[in-house]
Amino acid sequence: MANIDMIAAAIFGLALIHTFAAKSFERIADRSPRHAGLFHLLGEIEVVFGFWAFVLMIIMAFVSGAEQAVEYLESRQYTEPLFVFVIMVVAASRPVLEAVKAFIAAAARLAPADTLLARVWLCFALVPLIGSLITEPAAMTLAALMLAPLVFRPGIPEWRKYAALGVLFVNISIGGTLTSFAAPPVLMVAATWGWDTSFMVMNFGWKAAIAVVINATAISWLLRKHLSEPAVIGGTQAEVRIPLVVMLIHLLFLGAVVVLAHHPVLFVGVFLFFLGYTQAYPQYQNPLILKEGLLVGFFLAGLVVLGGMQQWWLQPIVSGLEPVALFFGALALTAITDNAALTYLGSLIEGISEQAKYMLVAGAVAGGGLTVIANAPNPAGVALLRDGFNDGSIGIGALLAGALLPTLVAAGFLLLL
Repeated sequence: MANIDMIAAAIFGLALIHTFAAKSFERIADRSPRHAGLFHLLGEIEVVFGFWAFVLMIIMAFVSGAEQAVEYLESRQYTEPLFVFVIMVVAASRPVLEAVKAFIAAAARLAPADTLLARVWLCFALVPLIGSLITEPAAMTLAALMLAPLVFRPGIPEWRKYAALGVLFVNISIGGTLTSFAAPPVLMVAATWGWDTSFMVMNFGWKAAIAVVINATAISWLLRKHLSEPAVIGGTQAEVRIPLVVMLIHLLFLGAVVVLAHHPVLFVGVFLFFLGYTQAYPQYQNPLILKEGLLVGFFLAGLVVLGGMQQWWLQPIVSGLEPVALFFGALALTAITDNAALTYLGSLIEGISEQAKYMLVAGAVAGGGLTVIANAPNPAGVALLRDGFNDGSIGIGALLAGALLPTLVAAGFLLLL
């Protein structure tokens, strides 16, 4: 088994390198029309971890036997990939999106500032904090869809879009810490360590909220001269007014999925009813983002498969660090592994101190915007926003650079206050 562990670690490393090189495959595709389809596929960030998970399973089948490879696959927990897929599709449905847009627009009209600027600020500040109620993947989906035509579009300098993407990812990661069920890295330890919502608000939430507001204010100020209302594209579907009852039914579907998040059999059943409802009233719908949701689910499932074999080297690092060093270690490790997986490993450590628990989770959520794989909702943001960037893809190095400053703000408040 030691051999396959080493092979799995090597493949995990190759997958990480692939994520940073994904944008290069898009450029190769433009220069190699004969094999453009293959290179475009390899340039899809959402495909990376699923692709390398397949490679790992094929090698495991040869090294350890096909039965053991299948047994390992079936031993993994795929609730999170399924949930993110379902919540993305439901949250992105037109009635839910229009309801949230109406709420944001009403709040923006009350703000003592330009209405458009206020809408952008609310998408960067309020929506991530609402993620503490509707879960982070849902908040990411809604924020991305509302910001796409305003910020992630042609005409805005590329570096400002990466700065905006970094702020969005960081704010979503820390914005879900006002409750014990919305942020994946918190959810992994809440039951084991007895952390309820009141504990999260008192120890994490208020600090995260301040950091979210500062980050949102900074990026809104940076974007202020580049904002304009999106052009209105004609079409009969956009002219159909959505009845209030339809919005409420969609919001009930969303709430049901959130409440049943730990029970895939139930929330997938709700999702099937949701699909039937959208077919019954197509005049109130836009095309569901099934492709984007499936790609994100595929990415996360690949991460589950690959990440499940990294415990042998990750857990000794986590368990061997003092509290402050653990904070910075978690901050750095989150960039190369899912932060929920990292906190889960921490929950397995016996006798871990209360300070060490806090530092582990604080570092994990603060670093949740550094890379695509750092936090479960990030692939959803990439899938929905990548068309607004050059070549229709997001550079991982540029994302890292864009996320550094908001990450420092989040880390500062969570570490020092």
